[in-house]
Order: sequence, then C-alpha cells, then structure tokens
Amino acid sequence: MALQISATNPEHPALLLELPWHLPLEEWPEEVLVPLPRGISRHVVRYARAGDEVIAVKELAERPALREYELLRDLDRLGIPAVDPLAVVTGRTDAEESPLESVLVTRHLGGSMPYRSMFETTMRPATMHRLMDALAVLLVRLHLAGFAWGDCSLSNTLFRRDAGAYAAYLVDAETGDLHPQLSPGQRDYDLELARVNISGELLDLEASGALHPSVDPIEFGMEICSRYGSLWEELTRSSVYPAGKYHFIERRIRRLNDLGFDVAEMQIEHAPNGDSVTFVPKVVDAGHHQRQLLRLTGLDTEENQARRLLNDLESWMATQDDYAPGDPLGARPEVLAHRWVRDVFRPTVRAVPLEMRGSMDPAEIYHELLEHRWYLSERAQHDIGLDTAVEDYITNILPKARETLQPTPATAE
Repeated sequence: MALQISATNPEHPALLLELPWHLPLEEWPEEVLVPLPRGISRHVVRYARAGDEVIAVKELAERPALREYELLRDLDRLGIPAVDPLAVVTGRTDAEESPLESVLVTRHLGGSMPYRSMFETTMRPATMHRLMDALAVLLVRLHLAGFAWGDCSLSNTLFRRDAGAYAAYLVDAETGDLHPQLSPGQRDYDLELARVNISGELLDLEASGALHPSVDPIEFGMEICSRYGSLWEELTRSSVYPAGKYHFIERRIRRLNDLGFDVAEMQIEHAPNGDSVTFVPKVVDAGHHQRQLLRLTGLDTEENQARRLLNDLESWMATQDDYAPGDPLGARPEVLAHRWVRDVFRPTVRAVPLEMRGSMDPAEIYHELLEHRWYLSERAQHDIGLDTAVEDYITNILPKARETLQPTPATAE
C-alpha cells in the first residue's frame, strides 16, 4: 500500500512529505524533532518541524487515527478549544517494506504546555486552582457540545495563557464520542473518570516530590467535580428573562464572578416571551480586567472597577444591533467600546455635580452608580435605568456619604 496523506488543507501534504515516514517515530532523527514537554501517553508521540509549522505526531492504528482526526475536526467546527488536526498518514512501510502504524498529525498549540508539566514545576496553590478552574470550563464546554471525553487527565490537556486568560485545550480525542446531547449519566461517568485520572496523576507527582506540599491529590480531584457542578448549574439552568429586565442578566454575571469565573462572551436573543441569554465562561489572570479595559476604552482603573465596567460594557454591547461576535461584518469591540464611553460612561459621570464627587475618580463614580442601579432594580424587580439611578444617587446617597466623611466636631468637657 502506497503512502497516503489525508488532509483538509492542500498545503499540508507538501509540508509533511519531507518527514521520515519510513522510520518508526521512536527512531526519528534529532534534526527533525523539536524538544517540547509531553504528557504521559499510551502511544509514541513526537514534536517535529514541518516547514514553518511545529507539529505533534502520534503513532496509532489506522482506524482510531482516522476516527480521532474526524472528531477533532468536529470539535473545531463546534468552536471547542482543542488541538488543530492537520492530517492522517497511512500506508507507511519501513526500508524492508514491513508495515508501520499510521500517524495522526496535529498543529502544536503555540505557547502551551501539558497540564502535567505545569504541575511538575514550583507553583502556588492558588495558581493550581485557577488551572483546574480552566479545566472545569473545558469539561463543561465539551459536555454542552455533546462530547464525552472518556479520558480527561492532566496529560491529555494543554494549558495556555492568552491575553491574561487561563485556557485549557483538549489534546487527545481518541476515546471521545460525540452525541447530539449527553445524558446526566454520561456526564457523571466522564466526570468520574476525570476525577480518578487527575487524582492518580497528582499522587504520582506527589510520590516523585514534584507536587506542592499543600496540595492534597484526592481533595484536588474532588474539587474539579465541585467546580464543574457549580458552573454547569449556572450555565445551563433556565435563563429567559422578561424583556428589559437586564438586572437579571447582571445577577447571573455576578454569580459567575462569585464562582471565580468571568464571561468571555454573552449572547442575547430577543423573543416574544423574553430575552434568552447565553454565556461562555473563562478563567482570567490577575490584572486582566485592567489591561482589557485600558485597551478597549483608554480608561485606567483599579482591577475591581475594571471588572465591573467591563461587565456593563459587555451587557450594553449585546444590546446593540451591530454587535455580532465572530462576524467580520459586525462592529469591532473597540468601536463599540468607544461608543459606550462616548454615549454612556461620560454622560453618566458628568451627571454627578463636580462639587459632590469628593475624591472619587470617574471610574469609581460609575462603579458606584452601577451598584446603586443594581440595588434599586432588585428592589423594584425591573431595570430602572441609569438616569433614574443617577438621580436617586445624587438625592439620597451622596448627601449622606458627605455627612459621614465630615469630621466629628469636638465637644466641650
């Protein structure tokens, strides 16, 4: 059987032809390999260079190679974070014409490392928890798409920081199955496999002395199940709100924030019976919100202020007719952010008289007004709007705040 390279991109076969397919992966020469960290695998896996690309090559039988290739393509179409499949190479033979196993070729995810390699380094427990949060996000997104992983582990997951965000990527889909929808039993089984695998690998790292002494492998494995459950509930429960009651949406965002997650994307679909809202979660690094707000709006704020303002900006953008994430014809986020600053942020801040602001800067004023609108809307059970919140804040809140800040007059003895 002649060598065959099956690929979706016509450029990939030409790049791959130069590699030594007549040799088993274990015997590939050093000059074609790239020394990158790898997780534990039941198959031989190597990183190599093909033209300007760094690729991962995994040796396995033809049928599972083709199956995994198609599954990775399906995940790509669904927008799930996973490695990019490039090709399947079949019909390999050695110099004596003896058959060699087929290989699956994927693109190496730039700037990524296997989760297991991350845990082998000296790392603070708080960072480890953020890594596990990112893995919980990946599991939830896979299950929402109907994908049962079947082998979630630290070795089968890649980690990457992307503009301050912590992101986990699926790297091995060999045991996976794609369904229209997963049953609770299928999700529970997949989650239990993840718990056992993760705790097992952490116990292995503990035995080798590579794990931080404050991390309990068993509790850590159970923690991902707990984080998954909380996130799944918050993302999947009914979320159709009466039109105009956007404080309900803010309530959902706050609950996600309280769980330790942020909103990477929010979509609002208008319908006769109410507004349906969809959230995509993410895990972020310290200072991420400050950097993102500064990049989008030019506003330089504290981290908590930035987080609050970005939530309001995201909610506002989702109501705009030209807001279309991923659509090249939609308005760019920077354009919408500039419009928000011009039409919402600045007019709202300017509505508060200068003499009543005290030492509060514009970002703190806007943050206070958003908080006040939230409380008033919760009490009224409908969105009262910023104008009403500003009026009530000036009338009922600022005077009391100024009295509190006044020094207490001395009393004669």
